[in-house]
Amino acid sequence: MQVLVLNCGSSSIKFELYDAHDMTSRTHGIVAKIGEGGAYLEITGPRGRTRRERVVATHAEALETLFAALLDPETSALSSLDEIVAVGHRAVHGGESFVESALITDEVLTKMQECVPLAPLHNPANLTGMRETRRLLPGVPQVAVFDTTFHQTMPPRAYRYAIPARYYETHHVRRYGFHGTSFRYVAARAAAMLAQDQADLRMVVCRLGNGCSIAAIDGGRSIDTSMGMTPLEGLVMGTRSGDIDAGVVLFLQRELGMSVTEVDHLLNEESGLLGLSGAGNDMRVITQRAEAGDPACALALDVFTYRVKEYIGASAAAMGGHDALVFTAGIGEHSARVRQMLSTRLSVLRIEIDEDANRETHGVERDISDLGADVRVLVIPTDEERMIVEDTLRLASLVPAAG
Repeated sequence: MQVLVLNCGSSSIKFELYDAHDMTSRTHGIVAKIGEGGAYLEITGPRGRTRRERVVATHAEALETLFAALLDPETSALSSLDEIVAVGHRAVHGGESFVESALITDEVLTKMQECVPLAPLHNPANLTGMRETRRLLPGVPQVAVFDTTFHQTMPPRAYRYAIPARYYETHHVRRYGFHGTSFRYVAARAAAMLAQDQADLRMVVCRLGNGCSIAAIDGGRSIDTSMGMTPLEGLVMGTRSGDIDAGVVLFLQRELGMSVTEVDHLLNEESGLLGLSGAGNDMRVITQRAEAGDPACALALDVFTYRVKEYIGASAAAMGGHDALVFTAGIGEHSARVRQMLSTRLSVLRIEIDEDANRETHGVERDISDLGADVRVLVIPTDEERMIVEDTLRLASLVPAAG
């Protein structure tokens, strides 16, 4: 009994196959560069990694290629597609239409289509993947798990922009937040590590990777987050600028003659750590070069950590205090240097870390708080795919609902 998890982007499909009995990943991979030259399939399973060049012009062809690879005796992934009992899809934007994950129906697809203006780069690819998978696996229940639903508990003071109400009422312009599946998983794991009920905890969770965001989670509910209507708002990220004066956008268009498309590309693809450092968006490289005396990389590291500290303080204030600070995702899980810089000058928030524990922690669950510290500082690897599998099994009525 296998559950297939799909993450369909504009030019790629990432996939992972889970055994529903023991919730272990059996096979994962990607079909990349769809519609481009040099398209390929890479799959890692029981017999190791296989990479094959393919001509893949459409998402339909990509999914057909993916299913053929899963059935290939060389991968030992599946003997029949009938072993797939359900499919879980990562969905980026659910707008205000979805407050939880949803079993995919024609009505759900129509509502997702209405959210396309809110996520024009992501939702169309998500929708294409869902429609094609339903065509190729007729009768198999499929579930959409949205990045935005976890943050639907935010109050209006946190999600409304200070612009005329008609733009919210007519065009749904508001803050939504993202990375919700990751936050949901990490918050549950943090409560388990602390042996407390989520209802009794106030957590600041820092999801720091190529895409970064922070959530204030009070009693298991998101009450604020750093990303907004799109994933561009908030922290400095790998290639995204994060918070920026809207007047800068107007300046770029008015004074430099840049088009909307050019500004969009600048802020999403050429900014952030990449733009500041000039050395790429890999935090490992930036840290190494900063420590070697590269001033641009040192500045990138300083700006990145400064912005995160600002949001940690704001998130704690939004909850009237906090009981735990949690780091997750690539940078949060693996960069002891970033975690050390973030803990500096945060004693005002009762945050103290054990330097040895911090230095020795890479990609594993661990409490790195200083002995006797009031606020627990945790490192927790994220597992969004597991959450997608759990939601998919529950909504497909293949396991009883939790609780």
